[in-house]
Amino acid sequence: MIKKVKNTVGDKPAGPHNETAPKGEQISAETGTGASPSMDKFFGTKERTFWSFQAIGWIGYSFVRTFAAVVANNDLTQFSIVIVATTLIGLALTTGMRHLYRRFLDINLPSLIALIILVCVILGLLFSAIELRIVPLVMGGPRFFGLAQFSNAVFEATVLFAWSAIYFGYHYYQSLQEQKEQVLKATAAAHQAQLKMLRYQLNPHFLFNTLNAISTLVLEKSEKDANMMLTKLSNFLRYTLVNQPTQRITLEQELHALGLYLDIEKVRFQDRLVIDFDIQEKARGALIPSLILQPLVENAIKYAIAPSIDGGTIYIKAEVKGDRLHIALCDNGPGVEDLNNIVSQTGSGVGINNTKERLLQIYGDAHSIEWRKMEPSGLGIYIEVPCEREKRP
Repeated sequence: MIKKVKNTVGDKPAGPHNETAPKGEQISAETGTGASPSMDKFFGTKERTFWSFQAIGWIGYSFVRTFAAVVANNDLTQFSIVIVATTLIGLALTTGMRHLYRRFLDINLPSLIALIILVCVILGLLFSAIELRIVPLVMGGPRFFGLAQFSNAVFEATVLFAWSAIYFGYHYYQSLQEQKEQVLKATAAAHQAQLKMLRYQLNPHFLFNTLNAISTLVLEKSEKDANMMLTKLSNFLRYTLVNQPTQRITLEQELHALGLYLDIEKVRFQDRLVIDFDIQEKARGALIPSLILQPLVENAIKYAIAPSIDGGTIYIKAEVKGDRLHIALCDNGPGVEDLNNIVSQTGSGVGINNTKERLLQIYGDAHSIEWRKMEPSGLGIYIEVPCEREKRP
């Protein structure tokens, strides 16, 4: 049994239509401020990220040297001076390496690896030589020669090589993230362009039908009805121009837009067109793509209402079940014989194809749309999408 309620569609203002889309639909990126949004949030800017890694790395180096000194039974009171000195030297060397590496970021990989090895070997020898001159001055005793000098140089060169690996690993990770963000932006731009194309295809189709109707009214000398239809057409077009085709609006706003459209059709069909709404209050705040119902109603009017002398009824129902929004749009027209070829049986099928494409673009596999034969006659369109709502600040 169809529950009939008062048709309040179009009676209330729809609220702002140029508001921004929900955050889930937007693509944003802080290009150049860090390796990724999550890393930016943790460290801050790219410069701050570098110095954070520097501090963490060389503090870790000082702990390793302290542990080695404890194992070797060195006097920590004196050796701590050596540790602080070598940590500061390492910090200075790697800061210089950063400026050097920046000049060679774009060279090919074999040349880059050769450069890194050469720089680490030379600076590792320099680092070790400075350290081995500091140790006798601070702690006394003979200078280091031979195997001890070589092993210390290998250790310092290895430290610098590890630092270089982390530096370039971070750099390439950052570049990869920026490329991903660029791809996402390009995909989002193409996605929005396609949605706009699908939406704007509807306006010429709708205008053609409406202007034909106005022309008929003028020929029949129904100036009052023609003027009324032009006024309502102006209101509807104003709404479509202000409303962004890629954003989602509440079902309440969508019903308001549908009411503007139905006002135009009411002038054409008078009492032959009956609209029966059954809208659950909970469903009115759910978000749906703007003007998603209008082409389906237009299609129903064209193929179910217009051919019948007595006209017909279009029934629209919306309700929320769990986390899903269910919308049904049914008519009592002649229906179609083959549901699998519904587009070919209803002329050009612009409205149906656009609705299917828009739902697919926006929701992917998270939506469903199907057609059913009604009893004793008519066609039903059933749409199911995620129930999303505006996020309040």
